[in-house]
Amino acid sequence: MRHHSPFGCVALMAVALALAGSPEHVLAAVYNADPSNYRSYLALLQPGDTLNLSATAGTYIDGLPLNNLNGTATAPIIIQGPASPRATFNARSCCNTVSIVNSSHVEIHNLELNGKPSKKSIAVDAVKAEGTGQFAHHITLENLYIHDHNSNQQIVGISTKCPAWNWVIRNNIIESTGTGMYLGDSDGTQEFVNGIIEGNLIADTIGYNLQIKHQLVRNTSLGEPASGVTIIRNNVFSKATNASKGANARPNVLVGHWPLSGDGANDHYLIYGNFFHQNGVGQALFQGEGNVALYDNLFYNSLGTGPVDGIAIQPHNDVPKDIRIFGNTVVARNIGISVTGGAAGYLEKVIGNAVFAATPIAAADQADNITAAYSQAGSYLNNPTAPLGSGLDLYPKGGTPTLKGEAIDTSSFTAFQDYNLDFNYKSQDFLFRGAYDGEGANPGWVLQRARKPLLP
Repeated sequence: MRHHSPFGCVALMAVALALAGSPEHVLAAVYNADPSNYRSYLALLQPGDTLNLSATAGTYIDGLPLNNLNGTATAPIIIQGPASPRATFNARSCCNTVSIVNSSHVEIHNLELNGKPSKKSIAVDAVKAEGTGQFAHHITLENLYIHDHNSNQQIVGISTKCPAWNWVIRNNIIESTGTGMYLGDSDGTQEFVNGIIEGNLIADTIGYNLQIKHQLVRNTSLGEPASGVTIIRNNVFSKATNASKGANARPNVLVGHWPLSGDGANDHYLIYGNFFHQNGVGQALFQGEGNVALYDNLFYNSLGTGPVDGIAIQPHNDVPKDIRIFGNTVVARNIGISVTGGAAGYLEKVIGNAVFAATPIAAADQADNITAAYSQAGSYLNNPTAPLGSGLDLYPKGGTPTLKGEAIDTSSFTAFQDYNLDFNYKSQDFLFRGAYDGEGANPGWVLQRARKPLLP
């Protein structure tokens, strides 16, 4: 059993962890630390170890540099505060608060990252996989509260600037930042691959709630998977306030293309079960290119100033390719769904959506949608005009007119994960258009500025 006890005032418990199904046995240590000594433990962490950070012994003011920390698939390194209250880290001007360099199989849970410890926000990122590193993979970020990193639009809640793959970003709150998440680099290098982004609330950002940059190559020599999917599901993305206008205005979410040939070229984004809320600065709620499946989402933009206020599939650094937009509910002032500039030889289908906008759908290949003017949304939906948190309800109201029709042809999208679950996680029969299967009183989550609960 490993035993480290150079820090007499801090409890240290060593426990043996047997790896099931593996001949290797790792002796895992549990360290209990506070702001006075936690950094002394970082260099000691080995696969399977846990560093517990006290939430009641004060504020952490010296950052969390994670350099060359490498767990394993069966024995990750865990750094965590208690679930409530979280351990609080204050930003400091020298360095990004959680700084990740050449690390893997690391989980970070239950931290508050405060970008404004005094009167002015500090111009550093909350979590960053640094550009000085060669990799950051199998990183889990869960139940973080990131706020007030908003001194300018370039300051980011969660950023990757080195090759990053197999990240899980789950159940976090990111609000009042320059950009919520910026994954990849602006030149198409430092790719973000095979990630899961789920159950987060990202609100009131100056720029993007989330951007995943386009990719030039897939660096399989580093260990990146040659193929995969990036899943963005069951998040709340809101730009109701605080957003840049004019040339600096941005969509809530933008995803770029995959490598144009070779490994990764056939990867997809699966984007489903999300609630996209408000963008009043002339940008769409969602913009994408490449290979995108967008389904069972709610899009609501009563502030929109167009031209596309809902979904914009269009060229950015390349062009749209394999596109499926199905089972979404869109309420937007101008154009609800726009698909333009697609590559020859690919299908870009818009199927089974419920769209309420001045121009509901501008796309060449559309079928089995129900559309009406923006002003008519209230004829179909329970309460599309109430404020968020005070009655906004996009569930079908039932009666006449109805969002129920003949069953749609699902053959072009049955390969996508959870394609048959509606926004409330209900199995659906594809009679209803839009993100919900049913009508009348909404039996599921009430729309609000909060994290959407995930399935257990």
